[in-house]
Amino acid sequence: MVKSYFKYEFTQSFGTVASTTSNLVWTPTGLSTTTTSAGRAIVAANEEVLTWDIKKGELLGRWRDDRCSAQVTAISQSKIDKDMFAVGYDDGSIRLWDSTIATPIVSFNGHRSAITVLAFDRSGVRLASGSKDTDVIVWDIVAEVGQFKLRGHEKPISGLRFIEPEPEVEEGEDGEQAMGLESSSSAEGWLVTTGVDSLIKLWDLSTRYCFETQVAQTNKEECWALGVSPDCKTCITGGRGGELRAWKLNTAALLETRQKVEDSPSTKYLELQGTFIRQHTSRAIEIIFHPKREYFAVHGPQKSVEVWRKRSEAEIKKSLARKRRRRREKAKESGDVEMEDADDPDDISKADVTDLYQSYALVRTAGKVRSVDWAADHAHKDMQLLVGTFDNQLELYSVTLKKEGKAKDEAPDYTRSSLVEIPGHRSEIRSIALSSDDKMLASASNGSLKVWNVKSQSCIRTFDECGEALCCAFLPGDKIIVVGTKSGELQLFDVASAALLDSIKAHEMAIWGMQVHPNGKSLASGSEDKTAKFWDFKIVQEQVPGTLRTTPRLRLALRRTVVKVSDGILALRFSPDAKYLAVGLRDNTVKVFFTDSLKLYLNLYGHSEPVISMDISYDSKLIVTGSGDRTIKIWGLDFGDVHRTLRHHLTKPIMAVAFVPHNSDGTGHHFFSTSRDNMIRYWDADKFQHIQRLAGHHSDVMAMSIAHSGRFIVSASYDMSIRVWDETDEQLFLEEERERELEEAYESTLTKSLERDDEYEYGDAGDEEGKPSEVVAASKQTMETLTAGERIQESLELGMGDLNVMREWEDQRKINASMAPPQRHIIFMAQGNISAEAYVLRVLEKIKSAALMDALRILRFSELPALFTFLEIFARRGMNVALTCKILFFMLKTHHKQIVGAQTMRASLDGIREGLRTQLASKRDMIGFNVAALGTIGKRLEEKGVRGFVDEEWEAEEAKRKALSVKKRGFVQIS
Repeated sequence: MVKSYFKYEFTQSFGTVASTTSNLVWTPTGLSTTTTSAGRAIVAANEEVLTWDIKKGELLGRWRDDRCSAQVTAISQSKIDKDMFAVGYDDGSIRLWDSTIATPIVSFNGHRSAITVLAFDRSGVRLASGSKDTDVIVWDIVAEVGQFKLRGHEKPISGLRFIEPEPEVEEGEDGEQAMGLESSSSAEGWLVTTGVDSLIKLWDLSTRYCFETQVAQTNKEECWALGVSPDCKTCITGGRGGELRAWKLNTAALLETRQKVEDSPSTKYLELQGTFIRQHTSRAIEIIFHPKREYFAVHGPQKSVEVWRKRSEAEIKKSLARKRRRRREKAKESGDVEMEDADDPDDISKADVTDLYQSYALVRTAGKVRSVDWAADHAHKDMQLLVGTFDNQLELYSVTLKKEGKAKDEAPDYTRSSLVEIPGHRSEIRSIALSSDDKMLASASNGSLKVWNVKSQSCIRTFDECGEALCCAFLPGDKIIVVGTKSGELQLFDVASAALLDSIKAHEMAIWGMQVHPNGKSLASGSEDKTAKFWDFKIVQEQVPGTLRTTPRLRLALRRTVVKVSDGILALRFSPDAKYLAVGLRDNTVKVFFTDSLKLYLNLYGHSEPVISMDISYDSKLIVTGSGDRTIKIWGLDFGDVHRTLRHHLTKPIMAVAFVPHNSDGTGHHFFSTSRDNMIRYWDADKFQHIQRLAGHHSDVMAMSIAHSGRFIVSASYDMSIRVWDETDEQLFLEEERERELEEAYESTLTKSLERDDEYEYGDAGDEEGKPSEVVAASKQTMETLTAGERIQESLELGMGDLNVMREWEDQRKINASMAPPQRHIIFMAQGNISAEAYVLRVLEKIKSAALMDALRILRFSELPALFTFLEIFARRGMNVALTCKILFFMLKTHHKQIVGAQTMRASLDGIREGLRTQLASKRDMIGFNVAALGTIGKRLEEKGVRGFVDEEWEAEEAKRKALSVKKRGFVQIS
């Protein structure tokens, strides 16, 4: 009989405030919520996006797509629809989220590696994405497709921004305001991009080519950040060495290009204004302009954010006058008459960059800064800055605006108004432990111990007096937690009072292993100082200071018995029957002692590197060890022989192993292992089988604890997350699990090979001269597009077969009118006896717009006659004309040369053309009739003075017309 196992699945994650892989976004409090006016922080938390109330520190929302396990790497908010956010992931995918329902509404997949930056255009209908694969893709949000892919950078994209300047409105001779250029309102605008290759590029999105390239940093240093002012007239780039470069963007010249047929090659739209240096010499990570004021914030990976201010024209002129006065005084002293008489005009355009920008404030933060964003709140007069740090916390700073009465050299004040830090550790979690009832979880890191409610995921206690913890455990009763530190101390913490009870110097060096005796009356600790010590729990009466009363206190009393070994102890474990004590040493061995006499029982040799973790089964018959040599060994405690060596963790050391603590349903010899390869694996120690792989962490899995009931496990990783994996009722069979893993491996290699094949397919790889093209199709083959393409192929095959059967039946029916209908395919009958064309159309409509084009690429040219046959039917009958045109134009563009050379497809194309012309003519007539009717209704409403649902443009036109009539009347009276 084939043995089955119960499957473990990920259920919840907590402990992460903000990941270090992505930027953060501040957004004001929505009308639908009842939170404070401090706003919300949209941050990444590994593969999730969290919404925090900045002032209360509460988690308001959690966005997670179960189909995506990649980390979030970029977040951007739409300027029009404030509830729409674009989120980029490590696998190159992009999802548009609706924050009100926490659901992805559109998914894009076109990049081959992690997304680095995202930006919406001003209208909110286009999205630009930059990636580590050096490509920039412009996406059409309405059509849910990628418009094109721009290639020009040689290294990852570090910044991008749409350049859509407002056309300057000038007044005519009669006082009437001249309208903006008609072509500029309909133009697609421009895009400015920077890459780590030290280049800054300006792209024309109408013609889709790069018309200007500049070196962003001096000496061709890497460019890591780009900031663009809200008016799109200034760009700031940041690189290494604390260097910032200011660029002036000639928006007026850009707008004039819309009226010119040819552009002058000497015209420069990006003009370097100068270079200035930050206070810190580290590379810049972000440059963020304030949306309403002339300020911008820049930071690197240090504990501070620099705020710079752009000076006004009056200040610049005053600075230039001061410099000119100093030059004159210097000329008088030197006797240089020419220099003394020289008088520079007050030309701001010739001002140095140091005259344009001034360092305003240096905001010092609690941790190293990962990302910042301006919190532009109308309720606050001061500037507010939201900061996300590398140590898993959020901070909100208020920077006061400098008053006129203050001294020039006096720095503006800033205060930290809000802090979100309780729901996470400041450093990596090194140890976790569950209480006896599995309701509380203790997690220890360097300088912090936290106690969590496992069910609600909330942090109920935080102890900041903790040292650099390496191990921790609940004492019997679950009221006290003991922690072993790297300095050799044992610290006792009271959960109820949230106080440190005692701290004793237990060892001379780090305590790596610690466990409570199975009888619950003592504790054993193993240290790097080559000793294992035993501690008894004693209750002593201590006098309360200042009173005569006494209170009971728990103390650790050292026994006289101490185990001394030949090398440092890295792991320590009691057998469940309390008969044996096993210790793992740095000399790659495991020594097993009798607990009562402390005499050596077994020496376990076999590992080539030290044993980091180990555990003993519930019946004290097996011991499993995990080592730095990336192997797991199963030993028998009767003779000390190796039963099996397991090598599924091939790349990184084993960090933790643990048996299921009971024999419920025969799981007593099942165990879990964690490694630095980000994986958790489930094993059967009797059959030596790998049962399941639990993938979810994005960094080294350092600690693990199994519930005493065996119903779930808890793991902690360097990605700052604590994850809970529950045992489900779903049965798992080893053969099926291995097949699923092989399919996943095959699918990943298949999609990668298809991506390489698509590089030189469909004429996108280069031009006629063989040079690489700057513009290619925004496509990427995924398993979703592959399965969609297979569905299209299958539907075409079934549809053509059904069409042939029905045509033969119609022909024979002309001879024999009483002939019975033929037997059709069961799929058509199951869907209500629909026709073949309706079935094919239904298959095409179910495919997402973002995946449709890539799915159509899979079709072979031999399958095009079948597709065009159905397109002809769609066009003739008016079935989803928009989708029909979309598919037709794409296939004509993709297989243009083959279609032109094939004479057999001319009849189908003629039929499609005639059908589409008829359908489009009818649609045009219907739209024209509706527009005329709406215009008539609008005029009637305007005559009646109805303004209930009138468009805003009507009110603007009416106000403009009244203003013009007033001016004209005044002119007539004067004349």
